[in-house]
Amino acid sequence: MFAKLLKRFRSVDRALGASVTELAKVNGIGPRTAERIARSRDKFDPQKELAAAAKLGVWIINAADKRYPPPLRQIYDPPPVLYVKGTLNRADNLAIAIVGTRRCSTYGAEQAARFAHVLASAGFTIASGMARGIDTAAHRGALAAGGRTIAVHGCGLGNIFPPENKKLLSLTAESGACLSELPVEYEALPENFPPRNRIISGLALGVIVIEAPTRSGALLTAKAALSQNREVMVVPGKIDSPFNVGSHRLLKEGAKLVDCVEDVMEALGYIGADLKGHATLSAEKAQQEVEAPLFDVGRLNLSRTEKRIYDCLGAEPTHADEVIVATGNGAGKVNSALISLRLKGLIKQLPGNLFKRN
Repeated sequence: MFAKLLKRFRSVDRALGASVTELAKVNGIGPRTAERIARSRDKFDPQKELAAAAKLGVWIINAADKRYPPPLRQIYDPPPVLYVKGTLNRADNLAIAIVGTRRCSTYGAEQAARFAHVLASAGFTIASGMARGIDTAAHRGALAAGGRTIAVHGCGLGNIFPPENKKLLSLTAESGACLSELPVEYEALPENFPPRNRIISGLALGVIVIEAPTRSGALLTAKAALSQNREVMVVPGKIDSPFNVGSHRLLKEGAKLVDCVEDVMEALGYIGADLKGHATLSAEKAQQEVEAPLFDVGRLNLSRTEKRIYDCLGAEPTHADEVIVATGNGAGKVNSALISLRLKGLIKQLPGNLFKRN
């Protein structure tokens, strides 16, 4: 809606100053919506909102701000304004969303935490919705790995929902960001959550669904991801569990089945190479928006050992034993680092314990 208003009136100031009659003439708005816009416009106090945000340590950006996430700017209906508590950086362009049901099983929570932990360790940012169940497990998994995570809220950042996630919200803001498109004190109303799902998927290269019943917000996130040309992946579960009816339906409709992180890498395409389909387009567009390339080795979380091993490898296959000799590290340390570099998509393993750069 905001995009339509901006296109019609050419500036925010002109849109804010438009009469009800002028607003009603905008395609897709109509008289009733025009009246609601006018009423809310008269009640909103920008200075009061800015003061409330500042008090909470929340900063506000619009879609023209250089700090605005480039992948999110490319979706059909990007939020015109983002409230942010925490930090956003270029590493967040390598984000993967993990979503699922609030009433998840122990298995579902374990898988959400496992995927989030390994992906965060590999340098990905984990995006989710801070809801109970799968979302909470995903945020915790990323934090346990010392990685970044982004929580997209269905209420203003002045509210804590669910209330038991107060500590998790604080930790997320310290190690990533909490986001909302809603005013600071806006309540967690049911109608807020479906729109926020497009933000979760819009931030990510792909969405992993873990346990989604037939009527699940995770399915709305998957639908938004498809409309945004993001990859949709599903972790399979028990076929007789109601938790998996919706997610298994996604598999039947063509979503990618993933049961390990390497499946995720295959679905997305390796970081070091061109990503397939939408990801290539997203990278190309995002690279126009930021100063540094979206996918480069220097921006991943590489340990000193990983950097040394990566430097030892080239286009020609090298045996693991040669890497051990060249680096002077023990076999266990080298093998662990080789696995990590594979998960990050930087190297490829060949038969015979041979490795080369990807």
